[in-house]
Amino acid sequence: MFKNYNMNQLVLPLDLEVKLQNNDIAFHIHHLVESIPHKAFEPFLRNEGCPAYHPRMMLKIILCGYTQSVFSGRKIEALLKDSIRMMWLAQGYEPSYRTINRFRVQSEVKDLIRQCFVQFRCQLVQENMIDQEAIFIDGTKIEANANKFTFVWKKSVEKYHHSLVEKSNQLYEELLEKEIMPEIERESEEEFTLEELTQVARKVDEVVSVYDQKIEESSDVKERKALRSERKFPKQARKKLIDFIVRKQKYQKDFEIFGTRNSYSKTDHDATFMRMKDDYMKNGQLKAGYNVQVATEGQYTLAYSLFSNPTDTRTLIPFLDVIEQNYFQLPKHIVADAGYGSEQNYDDILSNRKREALITYGMYIKEQKKKYKQNKFNSVNWQYDEENDVYTCPNEKRLFFKYHSVRTDKAGFTREFKVYECEDCSGCPFRSSCTKAKEGNHRKLMVNEKWEQQKEYVRTKLSDKKTGSIYRQRKIDVEPVFGFLKANLRFTRFSVRGKSKVENEMGLALMAVNLRKYTANN
Repeated sequence: MFKNYNMNQLVLPLDLEVKLQNNDIAFHIHHLVESIPHKAFEPFLRNEGCPAYHPRMMLKIILCGYTQSVFSGRKIEALLKDSIRMMWLAQGYEPSYRTINRFRVQSEVKDLIRQCFVQFRCQLVQENMIDQEAIFIDGTKIEANANKFTFVWKKSVEKYHHSLVEKSNQLYEELLEKEIMPEIERESEEEFTLEELTQVARKVDEVVSVYDQKIEESSDVKERKALRSERKFPKQARKKLIDFIVRKQKYQKDFEIFGTRNSYSKTDHDATFMRMKDDYMKNGQLKAGYNVQVATEGQYTLAYSLFSNPTDTRTLIPFLDVIEQNYFQLPKHIVADAGYGSEQNYDDILSNRKREALITYGMYIKEQKKKYKQNKFNSVNWQYDEENDVYTCPNEKRLFFKYHSVRTDKAGFTREFKVYECEDCSGCPFRSSCTKAKEGNHRKLMVNEKWEQQKEYVRTKLSDKKTGSIYRQRKIDVEPVFGFLKANLRFTRFSVRGKSKVENEMGLALMAVNLRKYTANN
C-alpha cells in the first residue's frame, strides 16, 4: 500500500512560511534585516523610472544565497525558483541575476552591511552570548578575482623608468650637440617631465616637417638624397621620443596605482600579490589577493576590513580606527598574535586608546625557553648596573653609554635607542661568538628602553591568571572563523573586482558565517 500520489489532482498553494522549520536560517535572516533602521534604506529611493525591488528583500535573498555557499548571481536567481526559503524571503519576486549583481556591488550597500554587523552584535549582547570584555583580531589572505600572470612589480617599473630617464637625457644631449633644436627650460636637470618630453618631440617634429617640405620641393636627385640623409637622425629621434612619452605615461600611471604597495594585478588594480598557503604542506604561491582583518568574540565576526598590504603589523591601527568609527566602542582588552606585536601598535593601544594590549611579540616564545635564558651572549642576559648605566659582557668588559640614536621607519614612526660601546674588545676570546664587528671595532649595544618596557608589560599581563586566560582564548575564538569561512562556506576566492566591491562581498560572506553559526546554536 502506498501513500496517495496523483499528479493530476489540483493542489492549492499554501503560505510558504508553514513549510519552513521553526529554527530555519531564513527566519534569522529576516529578523536581522528587518532590525536595520528604515533611514539606512533612504539612499536607495528613486523618484523616476520603474519602481525598484525593495533593498530589504534584495539583501535578504543575497544573504540567504551566501549562507548556502551560493555566490553566483545566476545561481542565486535559480534558487529563487527552486528554494522554499528563498521564495518566502522574496515573497514571489524573481529579480534577474543582473539585478542581483548590480545591487550587491553598489556603494550604498556597504552601509547596509555595516548596519547588519551592528544590529547582529546588539542581538548577541541582548542574549548574553558575548560579554564585551575583549575582541580577538586576526587576518587571513583571500584570493582576488584576477588572473595569475597579470602581476606588475614596483622594482621592475622603477628599473625601466630609470633606464628611460637615462636614455631621454642622452637623446636630448645629442639633439643639442647636433643643433637639431635649441635648449629648453627644464624643471630638473635629472629627469624630463611628461610636458617637457612632449615639447622636445614637438620641436623635433617641426624639424622633420621642414626636411619633408624641402625634399618635396626639390627636383635635384643628389640634393634630395642629401636631405634624406640629414633627416634620418631627427626622424629616428622623433620615433624614440614618441616611445618615451608613451612609456612615461604608463610608468606614471603604474606608480599612481602602486601607492605604498610593491605590486598590483592588471585585472584588479586594488589586489596585491601575496604568498598564499595553498596545500597541506603549506607550499606558498604568489597570487593576487586581499588581507582580510576580522575582530571576533564568541566565534562571531563583529567587524572586518580589507587591506592591500600582506603583513598584519601595519593593519592593526587603521583597523581599530575602522572599528571605533563604524562599528562599536573598543572593549578593555585587545587580543592578537605576535604578527601584530610592534612598538607602534603597543604605543597606540596603551597611550592613545587607553586599552590593554594582550599581544605577544616575535621573540616572546623563544625568550621563555631555557636555552635562550642561559645563553650568555644574549645581551638581555648581561649584567646591568642601573646606577652607573653600564652593561658587563661575558668577558667582564664594561659597555658605557655613548649617545642617543633615533630611527624612522617607512611608516614615519620614530624609535629612540641608547647606544653603548665596549671599552675594549681586542684579544677577546669570545669575539667571534659575541659580535660581527670588524677587527679593531668594539661591540656596540643598542637598547630601546620603551620597547623593553612594553615587552615587560606583555610578559606581566600574560603571566597574570585572568588576562592570560583571555589571551589563551584567542586561538579558539578567531581561528575557527576562518575555518568556517573557507572550509564550511567554501568561500576561498572573490567573484568581484575592485576594493569597494570586494568589501561588500566579504561582508556578506562573513555575515553568512555568523548566521549559520547563530542558527546552529539556537
